[in-house]
Amino acid sequence: MENTAKPAQKHNNALDEIIAQRYAEAEELKAAGINPYPNHCDKKQTCAEAKAAPDDSEVCTAGRLVQLRLMGKAAFAHLRDFSGKIQLYIAKDNLGDEPYAFFKKHMAVGDFVCVTGHMFVTKTGERTIKATQLDLISKAIRPMPEKFHGLQDTEVRFRKRHLDLIANEEVKDIFVKRAKIISSIRQTLDGKNYLEVETPVLTPDSGGAVARPFQTYHNALKMPLRLRIALELYHKRLIVGGFDRIYEIGHMFRNEGIDTTHNPEFTMMELYQAYGDVNTMADLFEEIVSNAAKAAGVEKVLFHGKEISLVPPFKRLYIPVAWKEKFGHDIHEVLDGRQFKREPLAKLAKEQGISFSAADPDSKLFDELFETKLLSGYNCPVIALDYPTAVSPFSKTKPGDPELVERFEAFVTGPEASHACTELGNAYTELNDPADQLQRLKDQAIAKAKAQGEDAENADILDGDYIEALESGMPPTGGMGIGIDRLVMLITGQESIREIIFFPTLKPQEEK
Repeated sequence: MENTAKPAQKHNNALDEIIAQRYAEAEELKAAGINPYPNHCDKKQTCAEAKAAPDDSEVCTAGRLVQLRLMGKAAFAHLRDFSGKIQLYIAKDNLGDEPYAFFKKHMAVGDFVCVTGHMFVTKTGERTIKATQLDLISKAIRPMPEKFHGLQDTEVRFRKRHLDLIANEEVKDIFVKRAKIISSIRQTLDGKNYLEVETPVLTPDSGGAVARPFQTYHNALKMPLRLRIALELYHKRLIVGGFDRIYEIGHMFRNEGIDTTHNPEFTMMELYQAYGDVNTMADLFEEIVSNAAKAAGVEKVLFHGKEISLVPPFKRLYIPVAWKEKFGHDIHEVLDGRQFKREPLAKLAKEQGISFSAADPDSKLFDELFETKLLSGYNCPVIALDYPTAVSPFSKTKPGDPELVERFEAFVTGPEASHACTELGNAYTELNDPADQLQRLKDQAIAKAKAQGEDAENADILDGDYIEALESGMPPTGGMGIGIDRLVMLITGQESIREIIFFPTLKPQEEK
């Protein structure tokens, strides 16, 4: 143990020494009347714009020094801003004796500088600024991550995202694509006359979905409040109120587990269209995803080790049809109204090699059969339609078949051997019968109370005000939710949600 602790202590001492030296250097500059943190920089071009400027033209740009190679009376450096990198040629003959001496003594990798000079092309063909003026505009106190190996420790990368962005240029590209994807979604929906709306984040209830909320307390009103877990119930009130097409992109909060696809705070898009249905939503999902992929500049991505095409049309998988083709049975043989028939469902699961216990709920057996047997083999997003009512209690049933509902879920799957399956979106033909909705909310509240060991008979429904709103009448409506983070993961080819959230939720760091 002693041997492993000593190098770390030595490293910390060396880092502390560098930091102390640079603080002292900054104070030395201030004492000499030189401000190492001036208020303004007269930057006229980005690095990319300067790089594109004609030979011999004067440019003035600024950014962080990310590489520096001193050679006596001259030096080469690389300057980087958000637009990219450009090479600098810094020579005593062009800069002058005193400015060059100041550069050598006081400027280092990590510092922000402003450079003025003329464009030329080096013998190696690299477009370069021949510096005639170089000003320090922000002194970096801490040294930058080691350049050639980058910042590899994932724990450090996520805790100190600023260092991750400095050391790993490809990380910036992921977040640029994220912004383009979200912008594309807005453009697609705005172009179809959807209205972007904002609904409460702090609510007396948590919003309609079944998940554990974060709870807080409002002191002035003396009432508990919750962070929203969904947008659904507020949005449907707006449909009742006369808005035909609405959407919202916002943060949801669920006080549950963390893994590669779940973060307690995440971004969701929900939309609702009056006079639409689940098929309207399926068409719109395809358009949203394909447009987002175009905005990020991709048509195919490698996701969970499998190439996925994002060029429409996507696969429409009708579950009863696929069930019959795969298992040779009518899906209704395992259905009983809003429930499953345990015996034939368990028998089929055994025949298909699905492992389960007597304590596992019927829904788990169905999910295993569906995800591992019906979803495999597709190299594009799959829109799965016509779900059993037993796993979709809040969807409208299909006319003439109360055991199936008008719902779809969209998935992408990994290689067949891995059974990796990522849900991207969920959509319904929305329930607009207030009596039916009330009963389903009661059933949900009772189930939740039982799961938490509470008195089921006195369980409160999630939102009585919503039932009152629904009694005013809601037109036939299609609704859809898309997980923005998972969509970004797919389009950027990332397998962990932490890679596409700037600052993911992490455990407190243990003191060493």
